[in-house]
Amino acid sequence: MAADLTCPDCGAVHAAGPDEPWRCDCGSPLEFADRPLPDDPEVLELEPGRGLWNFAPWLPIDERVSLGEGFTPLVDAPEWDAEFKLEYVFPTGSFKDRGATTTLSRAAELGVDRVLEDSSGNAGAAIATYAARAGIDAEIYVPADVKAAKLGAIERTGARPVRVEGSRQDVTDACIEAVEGGSGDGRGGPGDAESDVATRQPGAGWYASHAWNPAFYAGTMTFALEIAAQRDWTAPDAVVLPVGHGTLFLGAYRGFSLLLEAGIIDELPRLLAAQEAGYAPVANRFGETVAAEPGHTESVADGIQIVEPARLDEILEAIERTDGDAISLEPAAIEDALERLHRSGFYVEPTCAVAPAALERYREDGVLDAGADVVVPLTGSGLKIE
Repeated sequence: MAADLTCPDCGAVHAAGPDEPWRCDCGSPLEFADRPLPDDPEVLELEPGRGLWNFAPWLPIDERVSLGEGFTPLVDAPEWDAEFKLEYVFPTGSFKDRGATTTLSRAAELGVDRVLEDSSGNAGAAIATYAARAGIDAEIYVPADVKAAKLGAIERTGARPVRVEGSRQDVTDACIEAVEGGSGDGRGGPGDAESDVATRQPGAGWYASHAWNPAFYAGTMTFALEIAAQRDWTAPDAVVLPVGHGTLFLGAYRGFSLLLEAGIIDELPRLLAAQEAGYAPVANRFGETVAAEPGHTESVADGIQIVEPARLDEILEAIERTDGDAISLEPAAIEDALERLHRSGFYVEPTCAVAPAALERYREDGVLDAGADVVVPLTGSGLKIE
């Protein structure tokens, strides 16, 4: 039976179903009412072919839709004195497949026949691909200037792309309006008492949002579980991650927190956020940042062009609890890191270079000691550049 949803802020419980709310009536993101706690990892009997679903006993979703995703390589990167987790080695070329497999498994479990998502490209391609695998129709809202390779990946699955002029937030607003059947403008952030927007889904489909849907975070949580498993059930000193909506950042926080609560690791790694100048709401609130007008700068990292993260408070809490930090970088620093990555054999898209560039800054600023044990995810394939 599919798990019900609950609101951590007001305590409301919402029954599972294809018309379940995409957020609570109070405006807050929803979570699963059931939260399995890890047991002795030795009983997992990890099988290479099962990918991230090796952790099925620790997830609140049953496996229904999979392409064998997960257990991406964790490799040494001597030039950066770190380990890189190659999150671009996924069926659709990005870490978003972690959330897509769990989100579409949830959709299939609920009997959903159409999903909607808004995305700059990678999440949309992942949701569209896994929807095709599940035999579920998909409609993906994307920026009008979305990269051709990412648009093509969506179209070739048979999903319907909807191109939206304006900002990245305009894309989200258009998608939410379709989810709600046109009942409002989709705005009004978490906790906005003025917002009178309906939160159920009587419109064009079920909101398979990588920012709001808790099923997506159940998938990205496995990023942390895999790192621990690949390191003989230990955690690194720190993880440096790119942050837009914080999908992978919060997944890492949830996964490592679960392992700590279960007594499998001894302490949480520091979570260090990396953003681009002009799209740095986290860095603006919690750390040093490069001055730039929000949302109005020439961007290199199109995958994290987010100025209003859906779960900003959760990101800030994760940084505080892990003794983390957040910085933003100028496009030139990101481009330099991207060139170095390519010359070192890591063929990734520009957004991936934000975290390695931030790693160097964190070391230069003394936030990280020279000998710190650090993991950095490389999140999307360079095959999507064109």
